[in-house]
This record gives sequence, C-alpha cells and structure tokens, in this order.
Amino acid sequence: MMVVGLTGGIGSGKTTIAKMFHELGVPIYVADNRAKYLMETSTEIHTKLISLLGPEALDKNGLPNRSFIASKVFKDKVLLEKLNAIVHPEVAKDFQTWVKLQKSAYVIYEAAIIFEKKLQDRFNFTILVTAPKDIKVKRIQGRDNATLEEIEARMNNQWSDSEKIKLANFSIENVDLDQTKLKVLSLHKILLGLVNT
Repeated sequence: MMVVGLTGGIGSGKTTIAKMFHELGVPIYVADNRAKYLMETSTEIHTKLISLLGPEALDKNGLPNRSFIASKVFKDKVLLEKLNAIVHPEVAKDFQTWVKLQKSAYVIYEAAIIFEKKLQDRFNFTILVTAPKDIKVKRIQGRDNATLEEIEARMNNQWSDSEKIKLANFSIENVDLDQTKLKVLSLHKILLGLVNT
C-alpha cells in the first residue's frame, strides 16, 4: 500500500488538510493522537518516562503528567530528543499494525516532525503544509491561548518551511480554505494516479 507522509509546522493547518483528505476517503493516521494514546496506555512507556524525568512524570492516577513533562522538554532539546526516542518507536510499531487493517489505495501518516526526524524515507511521497508565520501565530493563539513567547519556543523546535520544502515531494500553502480544498482535490487525483506506477 502507498504511504504518504503529511507534515507542516505548528499552526500550518495540517490537521485541516488531513480532514480534507479524509473526506475524500483516505485513511489518516494522526501520529500525535496515537502517541498520546500510547503514552496513556503503555506501561513500557510509563516505566521509561519515570527513568527519564523521575516519579513526577506520572500523576496520582498513573497517567503522564503532561504539564510537568511539557515544562521539562520544551526548554531542553536534549530531553525532548530522549522523550521522542521513547515514544516514536512505539508509534512506528502501532502504525505498521494500523496500515495492515486499511483497504484504501493509499494512506496518510500525519506528523509535525517528519523531516526533523529524517523519517521521509519511510514514505512513498511527502506533503508539506505551509502558511505565512503571522497566520500560523494567529491560529495558535486562537486555538491554544498561548503567549507569543510559548509559540516562538515551539516553532524553534521545528524547522522552517524553507528548509522543509526542499525535501517534500508536494506542498500546499494553506491560507484560503477554498483554494486549499482545490489543491487537496488536485493532489488526491495525482496520488491516485501514482498508486500503481
């Protein structure tokens, strides 16, 4: 089965693009959502979290203490790398299991840091979602109620669009939703044409 990676920086609107593909019948694997699910349910991940960050990494219910973990890793790139090294292999295994259950021409794996993690070779093709920085910031502020400083810190953990676009097979600038829908439909037709080539 053809596997397409869908990525984009925070605030680019990659989730919106993923929904558009889903409406066209394409199964979407949202890596962040599955990572959250696995973080909550995997005892293996829980043990490794405690080893990495101490007992405060889990709350009194034995679930990941998200605010504590975020406060540690977003300011420390080394810790963030170590956290990713715990979660990402579990997500990769989960994805392979999920792919086997799909019956479509192609599937999409949605994740923010495909290029940063050098994962592009796992996919037949990659799609990068872009948007101007001011639009990204507005979207994040509207969604997360985050400060400009917090948004900048998150953006600094990701590559710029100009770095990523060199590696992507396709890109969609997501500014005007009607235009974006047309681009998604056009790209869907292209990908269907590539399935059997």
